[in-house]
Amino acid sequence: MSDRTPLGEFLRARREGLKPCEAGLPAYGRRRVPGLRREEVALLAGVSSDYYMRLEQGRETSPSPQVIDALAAALRLDEETHEHLRRLPRAPHPRPGAPSAGQDRVSPQLRRLLDSWPDTPAFVLGPALDVLAHNALAAALHSGFRSFDNLARMVFLDPAGRDFHQDWARAAHSCVSEIRAAYGLDPDGPRINEVVDTLRAKSPEFAELWSRHEVKGKTRQAKVFAHPEAGPLEIQFSAFTVNDAPHQQLVVYQAEPGSATAAALARLGSRA
Repeated sequence: MSDRTPLGEFLRARREGLKPCEAGLPAYGRRRVPGLRREEVALLAGVSSDYYMRLEQGRETSPSPQVIDALAAALRLDEETHEHLRRLPRAPHPRPGAPSAGQDRVSPQLRRLLDSWPDTPAFVLGPALDVLAHNALAAALHSGFRSFDNLARMVFLDPAGRDFHQDWARAAHSCVSEIRAAYGLDPDGPRINEVVDTLRAKSPEFAELWSRHEVKGKTRQAKVFAHPEAGPLEIQFSAFTVNDAPHQQLVVYQAEPGSATAAALARLGSRA
């Protein structure tokens, strides 16, 4: 995906996206690069400019934990992104706990759990946002899409995505940030790279968001959908890590009891 290492790509993107004033530096003179210069990041992190350049260029791949923490402080990273940075220098080949072949298999017990919730949309996601399993109501909720197969593909490449997601920009940013977090765990993961390469080639919006190297897990903020039959829906949701498959997520959608969304989901469920 690049001649740089994942660590080098990340450092360059975050450096270029940080304004001098955000880093506590004066913005003066003509700047030939967006964001901070390499030597400015090196100064803020307390390392030599040559060492920092080697990190960005992939010629240095094993910074100490102290250097990682100093770079995180220099780049003003939040805790979630800081943790992502800590993972990047590790060996990119498959490691214990990294997503691997077979991680897309959903246990029979979990499938039965999904089907035991006829009134609640629920599905299981893989690291690349592949929909690995779902119940009937989740399928009915996403019936306007060509296929309920991968959330990122549905958001960026399916025409239904922009109508379904009332805040499309937030949905797009969320998809990219979640895939970026999973990519940090396994940069050589074939499925993640397949999804990323396809979306970068076919969606300029995805390519631009991917280049920012922003990391964010799922939030609890409500989602607002527009279903082609059920109309507007305000959905609360929760995401749970699956203990026996820690790179899978169980996603459960719920509506406020007695709300118009709850009634609409009930109608969808009766048809599903």
